[in-house]
Amino acid sequence: MTESESLSPSVSTASGAGEEIEKSGEVVGLLLAAGGGRRLGGCPKALLEHRGELFVERAARALRDGGCTRVHVVLGATADVVREQASLPGCVLVDNPDWHEGMGSSLRAGLASLRGTDAGAALVSLVDQPGIGAAAVARVLSAYRSPATLAAATYAGERGHPVLFGADHWDGIAASATGDRGARAYLKEHAAAVTAVECGDVAEPYDIDTFSDLERLE
Repeated sequence: MTESESLSPSVSTASGAGEEIEKSGEVVGLLLAAGGGRRLGGCPKALLEHRGELFVERAARALRDGGCTRVHVVLGATADVVREQASLPGCVLVDNPDWHEGMGSSLRAGLASLRGTDAGAALVSLVDQPGIGAAAVARVLSAYRSPATLAAATYAGERGHPVLFGADHWDGIAASATGDRGARAYLKEHAAAVTAVECGDVAEPYDIDTFSDLERLE
């Protein structure tokens, strides 16, 4: 059994001028929101609140407003509580029972949930980066050309999120996504194929990992 075959996540529904573009399939937003918030006293980041909106709601809205026609949200720690408290209309909710293994397991579960759909690419965002909104999503999404596309937001030249993975790359990414590395190893190996999309003027890529990080919120 291959790694991709072993994944069976539980899901539920809650260009430049003159450039030839052959787009195939829609770009689906993939929000990784499974972490347990160990350094936040065990409060899952998905349930953090800012200006009356939960982080998971805010991040899902950014993906929709940025142009993703569908959004899959990967849940893990206290998934039942997130389902109960968060308003995520139209989103596909994906349970990752292995969330404690790190972000790689959530990425694998999210990509597995897209198999068998008409998705041509997944645009991946993280729930703990509230400084990244719809503007950055739209910019990275605009780099999509075909299921062979790889693209990533950059900030002063440093690669960050969101990132776009064409469907042709999903098997390779799933095979290399372990621990908290996510797709880092795969992107490094295929660096020449990654379209860099500068987003430093429209977003801030900081993470909310500790209570002191919450001070960065406006």
